[in-house]
Amino acid sequence: MFGLNKTLPKFCDLKGKVAIVTGAAKGMGKAHSLTLSKAGAKVALADIDLAGCQLVVDEIKKQRGESFAVKCDMSQKKDIDNLIAETVKKFGKIDILVNNAGIFPFKPFLEMQEQDFEKVIDVNLKGYFLAAQAATKEMQKNQPNEKGQRGSIINIASIAAIVGFPGLVHYCGSKGGIIGMSKAMALELAPLGIRVNNVDPGAIDTPGASMTNMDPKAREAMLAPIPMKRSGTAQEIANAVLFLASNESSYLTGSTMVVDGGWVAG
Repeated sequence: MFGLNKTLPKFCDLKGKVAIVTGAAKGMGKAHSLTLSKAGAKVALADIDLAGCQLVVDEIKKQRGESFAVKCDMSQKKDIDNLIAETVKKFGKIDILVNNAGIFPFKPFLEMQEQDFEKVIDVNLKGYFLAAQAATKEMQKNQPNEKGQRGSIINIASIAAIVGFPGLVHYCGSKGGIIGMSKAMALELAPLGIRVNNVDPGAIDTPGASMTNMDPKAREAMLAPIPMKRSGTAQEIANAVLFLASNESSYLTGSTMVVDGGWVAG
């Protein structure tokens, strides 16, 4: 579609919009933040890694965008409420929420403790619920556009909601929960003019899941089920997020966009 160094299509104009991106310090969250800013949105960046988040803010400011960083533990309601309050305080409203933060600590199923399971669910699923609920309360105050829309919520799930991965029972469960939760949210929020959609990334080369230094045999095994025979980039996921944030996706809600090089089609 397009990259940060190319001119964005006209439909990607997000001037006047305010976006929140969680898990924004690196990887896909960083790409989402830079891309939304490039399209003209003011962006609030949230992450438990505040220093990393601030580096992304600095990069956005270098490209003449408006942004700020907030330290936020997505498992804590008070942190999420503070994120929403600070965004409204600085930018006046919220139009777009990208729920991207997530953790995936590998652990065998029979060794997984209750607290291991709860931690992943708290960040990956409960955190999405809390952020979406708090953002919706602000979005419904927005003046509707010509199509009656007030906001867009984009939840980053995973093909782990469709394809199982050993050692990630808690992660797969959280991502499956995101899809079901988002569909129900979409039904309830459509009358309010708020759209809710998912993006399911496949194997994406990010700092948290890099294939660069992977053992060649392990890399070959990872790429085997992917028809395109390569991993995706964070920018390719950010392109999907930008489309769902824009008015060009105005008739999409309750949908799941799978961006995986054809993995789950096999």
